[in-house]
Amino acid sequence: MEPQRQNSGYHGNQQSLRLRQASSPASNQNYPHFNWNSGPTEEDEVDGSETQRDLRTLGLPLGLRRAVWQVQQMKIPVVSSSDSWKLKRAKTLRTIRTRGREVLSFLTLWKKTLQKIGGNFGGGVKSYFLFLRFLVVLNFFSFLLIGGFVLIPSIVLTSLDAQLVNNTEFWWQPELEECLEYDPNPQGLVRFYDYLLDLLSGTGFMESSVLFYGYYNVKQGSYNLPLAYLLTAVFYFAFCLICIIVRMGTAARVAVATGGGAVGNYSSIVFTGWDYGCLGDRATKLKQNNIRYQLKVDLEEERLKQQAAALTTTQRLLLYSLRVSMFFLALGFIAAALYGVAVATENSQGRSGDEGILGLIFEYLPSIAITAGNFVVPLLCDQIASVEKYPPTITIILALLRAVVLRLAGLIVLLSTLWSQITCHGHTTSEECQPCHYDHKNYPCWETRIGQEMYKLTLFDLLINLATLVLAEFPRRLLVDHWSNKLTQWVGRQEFVVPANVLGLVYGQTVVWTGALFCPLLPLINTVKFIVLFYCKKLTLFQNCRPAMKTFRSTTSNFFFLLVLVLGLSIATMVMIYSVAEIHPSMACGPFRFFPNIWSIVPNSLYSLSDVTQEFLFFIGSQAFSIPLFTLSCVVMCYIIALASVYGKSVALLRAQLKAEGKDKQFLVKQYEKLRQQLQIPEHSRGP
Repeated sequence: MEPQRQNSGYHGNQQSLRLRQASSPASNQNYPHFNWNSGPTEEDEVDGSETQRDLRTLGLPLGLRRAVWQVQQMKIPVVSSSDSWKLKRAKTLRTIRTRGREVLSFLTLWKKTLQKIGGNFGGGVKSYFLFLRFLVVLNFFSFLLIGGFVLIPSIVLTSLDAQLVNNTEFWWQPELEECLEYDPNPQGLVRFYDYLLDLLSGTGFMESSVLFYGYYNVKQGSYNLPLAYLLTAVFYFAFCLICIIVRMGTAARVAVATGGGAVGNYSSIVFTGWDYGCLGDRATKLKQNNIRYQLKVDLEEERLKQQAAALTTTQRLLLYSLRVSMFFLALGFIAAALYGVAVATENSQGRSGDEGILGLIFEYLPSIAITAGNFVVPLLCDQIASVEKYPPTITIILALLRAVVLRLAGLIVLLSTLWSQITCHGHTTSEECQPCHYDHKNYPCWETRIGQEMYKLTLFDLLINLATLVLAEFPRRLLVDHWSNKLTQWVGRQEFVVPANVLGLVYGQTVVWTGALFCPLLPLINTVKFIVLFYCKKLTLFQNCRPAMKTFRSTTSNFFFLLVLVLGLSIATMVMIYSVAEIHPSMACGPFRFFPNIWSIVPNSLYSLSDVTQEFLFFIGSQAFSIPLFTLSCVVMCYIIALASVYGKSVALLRAQLKAEGKDKQFLVKQYEKLRQQLQIPEHSRGP
């Protein structure tokens, strides 16, 4: 034992330490090794759970395993300076995006108000106010576009005392001198009373202001105002179309996600409907009410579908016959209203020279006829809809279609009557239209006259909404609340009818699109009008209205609202194309006074460019470029259609699987109930 103790001295301890160090590679094979200079790889991230299981299987002390696990969770890689700069840049971009979303969320118009409306009156009423907010933003940015390229340059050129282009350079024929006679400014002393009438009708001092087409005359300078005027109108329509299509894509995705039916919408509400960001009892209650209204819509539609499925063949034939007859009856009402608009427009143009209150009434006669038809015919169509017995969503769509046809067709009839009188009923070579190619005596600046009609329609629509709020909706609420009898109980508080209100917005926006070429500041006027309308509708909604008895699905209706808006934009586009390409511009006013038609400014400006630019533009318009572009577009379209078809089949398959699983569950529950009854198993022993 003693020799062993001597060998276990200091030298022996060092030797044993060296032996241990020499044998450490072999003995430490069972311990984990870590490369501290390398970051976590993809395999480490994917196999993180496997690494934790390996640590449990190793025979390591608990403290060492905890330390290794903490090191694994730290995941602090040692990176180079370039990688560190990339990480910092990515982090900065994420922070900027997050802050940008927060700022946009803060700047969102009427966010809390819309949440309150959705909680108290459901998603259908909320969809109207969302639609109204979208139009406010659209009109405001449209005004910025027009103001930046047309309004501000024209004001700057006028302030610099830029002279009009000499008429004799273009019109040397003596017989054309009468076409240049036009003086909208009032002569002599003007009373304040006349200023008020001019403000309402767009005549007098308003006619020569920046509001209308006649102000933007051709001026000498480096800025090509006629080309800017036309291209700004084209880009304005393109901008509106792009914004509507983007919003339609969002609405379509929501409609596809819910399946357009109650089953998909119910699943979406149950599993993803709750907002966990709701703070406070008030916000929670509003969200609960909103979900309750959505479920109420689903239940009502399912009930109506069951009733329709239970009808016999004879009952269905009677119902379809009734619907066809009601369709032709509604069509007759619409045709009568359109005839009234045509007669009112002819009488208004024939008495346009009258002064005073009587002259103002004749000026607003087309607006009065259109508004009266838009008020009476939908009431009659609502009575027809109550007989047709369609589901709520289809009833809303039919009401929208009838109102769309009525309002937009009324606008088309108004414009057609004006164009007929401007072009001498299409005979521009007749004695009345010679030598100016349009009726110069009655319409010396016909573009301004059309702009005035659109201005009066916009202003009259706002005045009617304000008058309805003050003279009809508030008195009705006061009578119902403070005068209790059978009549007031039967009338009750009014409901907020979403289709009629949405069609009012579509009609107002279509009027603005139609008159934007002839009244450039009409988008700004419409922005102010819609803001005023938002607060008026909000006031009457909370003070005068009750929740609707008949609800409808907002997901499908949102898409249809935008589809109707696209229809209004299409009509306004056709009006612009006809005005630009067919009718001769006024020779006495406007930036196109020296051209045979408005579109002539484009080829004239094109030929003034350099040869290289002309060749490039001609190549873009040639078949050598258009045919390959069309072929590529067809290939891309076919690919997108095929992809959408595959996704649609996948969605349909998943829905079929969900329905099959639901049926399997019901079958198993029934079999269990039968088995329990046979074996007399007590109810409390039933499994979860």
